[in-house]
Amino acid sequence: MHKTVKALILREVRYKEADRILNVLSEEGKLILKAPGALKKNSKTAAGTQALVYSELTLYESLGKWNVKEAVSLEDFKGLREDITALSLGSYFAEALEVFSQEDIPDSGLLRLGLNSLYALSNGLYSQEHIKAAFEMRCMCLNGYMPDIGKCAYCGKEEPESPFFSYENGKICCRRCRDAAFGLYADACRESLAALRYICGAPDKNYLKFSVSEEAQARLSNICERWFLYNTDKNFPTLEYWKKIKI
Repeated sequence: MHKTVKALILREVRYKEADRILNVLSEEGKLILKAPGALKKNSKTAAGTQALVYSELTLYESLGKWNVKEAVSLEDFKGLREDITALSLGSYFAEALEVFSQEDIPDSGLLRLGLNSLYALSNGLYSQEHIKAAFEMRCMCLNGYMPDIGKCAYCGKEEPESPFFSYENGKICCRRCRDAAFGLYADACRESLAALRYICGAPDKNYLKFSVSEEAQARLSNICERWFLYNTDKNFPTLEYWKKIKI
């Protein structure tokens, strides 16, 4: 049995002498594949089975497992290979996509998020902090963690002054309304709150198309990262590495 899929290579692991085991994200969901001979000299599948490459893969089934017969690179995100900070952040995105994707369960939204984020990162369309924050919050929204940020959780004010964002319960409140029940929180501001609302509600193709000041970006980045890490309850070595080298 054969089939062809378009997939983003999330992770590659060397297997035996010249094979690769791949975790990929396609519109069919996450797939675990074997790429026989991908590491051999002059292998025709080498380029298309690298991590952080979007490829068209021709697969064949053997002993109940899918193997790569042909691999054609559709987008290699060349800019990631030219900037170690971009590469490490792209690897963080891939690690996050692997956490949230499930085998054989279609999730075209998650795939689009990964491809759009990597494209923006590879081409330097926005700052890395901008892309990272939008990716984290959008990933949360796609996976059922949409924050409740329409108004203050206590007084109902739609534009709270000096707002806080609770990354424990995903709500906002005014500074004067906050109490112990609000939980763990991060400082926000009207500008970062507006950006946060935009990321959550924008169409798939436009979620990166916002602008904020440097100060508001710092708050937005903190909010999105804390919301992401609190709800995943997971350490991401790629994220820690990116933080270490981006300075």
